[in-house]
Amino acid sequence: MSATKAAWGSRKVSGRTATTLVRTLQEQITRLERRGRACRGRVVSSGWPRLDQLLPFGGFREGTLVEWLAQGRGTGVHTVAFCGAREAVRAGRLLVVVDRAGEFYPPAAVRLGIDLDRLLVLQVASSADLLWALDQVLRSPAVGAVVAPLTTLDSRAFRRLQLAGEEGGGVAMLLRPASARSEPSWADVRLEVQPLPSRYPQSSRRVRIHVVRSRGPNDGAWVEVEVPDEAHPMPVVSPLACAADSGRATGT
Repeated sequence: MSATKAAWGSRKVSGRTATTLVRTLQEQITRLERRGRACRGRVVSSGWPRLDQLLPFGGFREGTLVEWLAQGRGTGVHTVAFCGAREAVRAGRLLVVVDRAGEFYPPAAVRLGIDLDRLLVLQVASSADLLWALDQVLRSPAVGAVVAPLTTLDSRAFRRLQLAGEEGGGVAMLLRPASARSEPSWADVRLEVQPLPSRYPQSSRRVRIHVVRSRGPNDGAWVEVEVPDEAHPMPVVSPLACAADSGRATGT
């Protein structure tokens, strides 16, 4: 690095020095590009085909954070987020669920098609413990997906989680209140879930998923999907309900 600075700092640079400098810079750029590609990894489905069509890579990139915004309980956000987490662990990696409220229901995970042998549930006592646990599990290459509720998250902690995710290569599903939409975000994708009235008395719940930010051309677009009625933060839902994705419309 000092040689590079010296070369740039001199008023006259010989042809050989310039060639060496250019080669050095090219090698540095190549290393950075390779590192970036390694961090991005492959793309996994969101679990909802119509939503995948709105995302720039056709799903979620490994090594990134996905921020799910919703207001209150019963919105369906847990259903749609866990469907994406299930897709991220199909290659045999671990799914980590942070269960701060003690409400996680393992049989519902089985109904989702998640193998309990690859499921790790963390119960934490404080926000500080939650952030520390997230930082640790996101850095592990054995973890394919993390689902965690985060009410408050400052920009510095958010950035640390992003770097941890890049290192481990998993997908973090961060469940956050809708009020966080106005806050800075280090998430690769931000999605807001809003409940809609059911069309018929006995029909499944409908939700609208807004693409708040995706680093692509469809920011502001939305898709409607149907999910089973949610009676628990980890609701009972069959894998077919996620894969079929009976969303009806998109718009901007």
